[in-house]
Amino acid sequence: VQLVESGGGSVQAGGSLRLSCAVSTVSVYSSSYCMGWFRQAPGKEREGVACITRDGYTRLQDSVKGRFTISKDNAKNTLFLEMNELTSEDTAMYYCAAKGTGVCSLLSNAYPYWGQGTQVTVSS
Repeated sequence: VQLVESGGGSVQAGGSLRLSCAVSTVSVYSSSYCMGWFRQAPGKEREGVACITRDGYTRLQDSVKGRFTISKDNAKNTLFLEMNELTSEDTAMYYCAAKGTGVCSLLSNAYPYWGQGTQVTVSS
């Protein structure tokens, strides 16, 4: 599984960004893979932000509920993270990840496949 993130950048507080993760090698829909978004800020541990199963079931970290949306385009084999009402607390490197079962998890150690990350910087 190869994962390539894009869409990061710098934005002012209150703004929005849409991250994309292009998935190669395996279909995000036809396989049993669960996909997730994680982030890691400097000096902090990597944390789960959102995940989505093959059938579209989603989970979100409490701090992003109501602001972030995870989705996927099966035809384009792409995972998305729509981020609204961004704050400085959302500043981090964001990673796309995949795991080979249908259970939706926000634990990073459950995911064997990772992208290289895309930086999100929110200025106040």
